[in-house]
Amino acid sequence: MARGKLRIYLGAAPGVGKTYAMLSEAHRRIERGTDCAVAFVEHHHRPRTEVMLHGLEQIPRKEIEYRGGGFTEMDVDAVLRRSPAVALVDELAHTNVPGSRNAKRWQDVEELLAAGIDVVSTVNIQHLESLGDVVESITGVRQRETVPDEVARRADQIELVDMSPEALRRRMAHGNIYKPDKVDAALSNYFRPGNLTALRELALLWVADRADAYLTEYRSEHHVSTIWGSRERIVVGLTGGPEGRTLIRRAARLAEKGAGGGVMAVYISRSDGLTAASPKELADQRTLVEDLGGTFHQVVGDDISAALLDFARGVNATQIVLGVSRRRSWQYIFGPGVGATVAVDSGPDLDVHLITHDEAGKGRGLPVAHGARLGRSRVIWGWLVGVLGPALLTSLLTNATPDVGLANDMLLFLTLTVASALLGGLFPALAAAVVGTLLLNWYFTPPIHTLTIADPKNIVAIAIFVGVAVSVASVVDLAARRTHLAARLRAESEILSFLSGNVLRGETTLEALLVRIRETFGMESVALLERTGETAPWTCAGSVGPQPAKVPEDADVDVPVGDHMALSLRGRVLPAADRRVLAAFAAQAAVVLDRQRLQSEADRAKELAEGNRTRTALLAAVSHDLRTPLAGIKAAVTSLRSDDVEWSARDQAELLQAIEEGADRLDHLVGNLLDMSRLQTGTVTPIIRETDLDEVVPMALGGVPNPEECVDLDIPETLPMVYVDRGLLERAVANVVENAVKYSPPGEKVLVSASALADRVELRVVDRGPGVPDEAKDRIFEPFQRYGDAPRGVGVGLGLAVARGFAEAIGGTLHAEDTPGGGFTMVLAVPTAPDRGWPEQPDLSAAATS
Repeated sequence: MARGKLRIYLGAAPGVGKTYAMLSEAHRRIERGTDCAVAFVEHHHRPRTEVMLHGLEQIPRKEIEYRGGGFTEMDVDAVLRRSPAVALVDELAHTNVPGSRNAKRWQDVEELLAAGIDVVSTVNIQHLESLGDVVESITGVRQRETVPDEVARRADQIELVDMSPEALRRRMAHGNIYKPDKVDAALSNYFRPGNLTALRELALLWVADRADAYLTEYRSEHHVSTIWGSRERIVVGLTGGPEGRTLIRRAARLAEKGAGGGVMAVYISRSDGLTAASPKELADQRTLVEDLGGTFHQVVGDDISAALLDFARGVNATQIVLGVSRRRSWQYIFGPGVGATVAVDSGPDLDVHLITHDEAGKGRGLPVAHGARLGRSRVIWGWLVGVLGPALLTSLLTNATPDVGLANDMLLFLTLTVASALLGGLFPALAAAVVGTLLLNWYFTPPIHTLTIADPKNIVAIAIFVGVAVSVASVVDLAARRTHLAARLRAESEILSFLSGNVLRGETTLEALLVRIRETFGMESVALLERTGETAPWTCAGSVGPQPAKVPEDADVDVPVGDHMALSLRGRVLPAADRRVLAAFAAQAAVVLDRQRLQSEADRAKELAEGNRTRTALLAAVSHDLRTPLAGIKAAVTSLRSDDVEWSARDQAELLQAIEEGADRLDHLVGNLLDMSRLQTGTVTPIIRETDLDEVVPMALGGVPNPEECVDLDIPETLPMVYVDRGLLERAVANVVENAVKYSPPGEKVLVSASALADRVELRVVDRGPGVPDEAKDRIFEPFQRYGDAPRGVGVGLGLAVARGFAEAIGGTLHAEDTPGGGFTMVLAVPTAPDRGWPEQPDLSAAATS
C-alpha cells in the first residue's frame, strides 16, 4: 500500500486562517469528486470557520474520561475504518489526553499516512520544536505543544497562510478570533505588532528553507551543476553533558537562517574502550537532533580537537558549534581546552561558535568511564614532576636558600614524590623516589658529593623516605585503578540497563541496535550472521556500516550467539573487558531478531484469522440467500413433473419463468461470491487497455430486466477512451446499476451519464430512491451489507463491495453522493487513455468556491 501524502497549512500566528483554508480546500476537493472526511477540526466557536464545516462529513470523535472530566479526541480507529481518500486533521502539534492511542496528534497522523490516507493538517510556526526557545524569547510564552521539525519537513506540500500584523489585529478587534472579553488582553500581550512581525519573519524563513530544499531536489534530478545558492552545514560538538541540548537547538536555529542548512551532531569517543558519556544522555540528544531534522554521528579519536576538525572538513561543514568549557579556571593549567584549540586550528574556512550555557565553569565532575583512568597529559606531568622536579629542588636548596637540615630536605623531596604519584601514578612516583634518593645522598648526606653515608641514622632516614614514597605511589595507583574499574562497571551497567529496557519494551529495531553497537565500540561495521546448520552457509540477518563481514572469519571481533548465529564487527580488535559487554549486546540482538520474526508470524496469523472470519461471515450470509432461489426452482420443477395436475400453457410458462429467474439469481449470487473471493485473495489481475465507455455500459445492462424501461443512458460519443480492464469495468458498472434499479421507486428511471474531467472520465448512476445518510455512505461498500430493512433473499450484500474492489483494481474510484432533489448517486471515476485524453478545461467549481 502506497503511503499517503501530507499537506500542511503553516500559519505565522493563531487566527491567520489556517483552518479556514483547509476547509475551503476540502470543499473544492469534494466538488471535484474526492472522498474527504473531517477526522478532527476545532472551530473554536469562530462563526466563519464553523460555517465551513457544513456539508463536510465529520467522523465521530472518541470520548475519553480523565481526572473526572470528559474530553474528545480524534478516533484513529474510526478514521482507519472509514478510510477516506483525504482526512482533515487540525492542530498537528496537539497533545492528546492521557489514555489516547498516541501521545501526540502528529503520531496519529503518521498512522493515517502509513495506511495510505492523504492528510491535510495545520500548524503554527511557534509549535515547531527547533523554534521553541526563540519564540519564548520573543513572546515570553513557552510553547508546551510542539511537533518535530522533521515531521513538518517530510510533508509533500507546505502552504504558508500569512497575514500582515495590522490585518490580523483588525481581525482580532472585530471578534473573529477570540471572544470579546479576551480581545484586549490578547492585543496587548501575544498579539503585539512586534511579536507578530517576528513570528511572520520566522515563518517566511522556514518556508524559504523548505523551498530551497525543493530547489535542491530539482537541481539533483536535472543535473544542474551551476551554483544557484549556498548551503550551511553546521557541526555540533557534544561531550555527553546536559549542555548538549542547548547547543543542538542553537545550531538548529543557525541552520534555519541559511539556505538548505543542515545540522550534524558529533560525539568523539576514545579508542581505548567504552564511551565516556552517559548512554541515556547521548540517546536523548540523538533523539532531539533527529527530531530537529539533523543527524547524529559518533567518531573514534584520542585527540578530540583534531578528530572534530577532521570530521567537519570531511562533511564540508561551514560552522562548528561548541559549548563553553565546563572546566574550572585552575584546570586550564593542563591545556587551553577543546574550544580554544578548535578555534585556533579551524582556519578561515570554518566559523567556530562558542555558546554559553548553565553548566559553564561548574567543573566536569567525575566522568563515567574514562575520567578515573590517568590521562596522557597527567602522566606526562607526573614524569616531569618526578624527574625534573627533584633536580630543580636540588638547585634551589643548594644555591638560593640556606641549609634547612636533612630532615626538611627529605620532606621536600617526599612532597615532590607524592605530587608525581597524584599526577602520573605508580611509575613516575617510583622514578621520583629513585632520583630524589640519589640527589639526597649526593648533595645533602655527609660526606657530600659521594654515594657513601657516614651516619647510620641517615641510612635509616633515607630508607624510610624510599618506603614512604613507594607506598604513597602504590596507594595512589591502586586507587586510580579501582576507581576506573568502578566507573567502567557503572558505564557498563548504564549501557546494559538502558539497552535491555528498550529491547524489552520493543522500542529498538535490529538496525537501530546494530547502529548502537557500532557507535558504542567505535567500529566500522557490524553484522549479525546466522545459518541453519553446522555446514550451511552464513547469511546476513542485518548489518550497518560499509563492507560488513560476510563470514565470522573475516571479522576483527566475532561473538558467537548460540550454535548458529554470530555478531561480527570490523574496525579494530577489542580488549577483553569490552568483549564482556559486547556479548550482552549480541544476546540482545538475537532477542530483537526473534521478536521481529515472531511479530511477522503474528501478523500473518492475524491475516489468516481475518480470512477465517470472512469465510464464517460468508457462510452465515449465504446460508439463506442461496437456498431461497433453489427452493423456488425445486418447487417449480416438482410442480411441472407432477402427474396429478394438468397445467395449462399459461401456468407452465409461469413456472418456467420462475425457474429462469431463480437460476439467474443464483448465477448472480455465485458470481459475486467468486468475485469477492478473488478480491480477498488478491488474485484479480486486470488487463489494462484502451476501451470506449459507450461500448462497455450497454453490455453491463444485460442483467437488468427491461433495461429500456428502467434505465436512461447519456453516454456522449465524444468521450475520450478510458484505460481500464474491460471485463472488470463491465462487472463494476453492472453491480452499481442493478443496485440503483433495485432501490428506485416504481416508474422512476435510473440515469446513467458520463462526462470527462481532467485526466479521468466520471460515470454517474443516479436514482430517485430513499438515499443513504452521510454516516452510512461508506458502510454500504463493506461486504455483506444491506441498506435499511432490505429483505433477505435479494442478495448477500456484495454487489457494491465487488464494484469498488474492481474499480480500485483498474485504477479508478467509486464513491457515493446525494442526488439533488432526493435520491442517491454513485460516481465511478476511471482514468483516460494516455495521449488521448480530454482537452484540459478550467476547474470552474474550484474557481467559484475560491
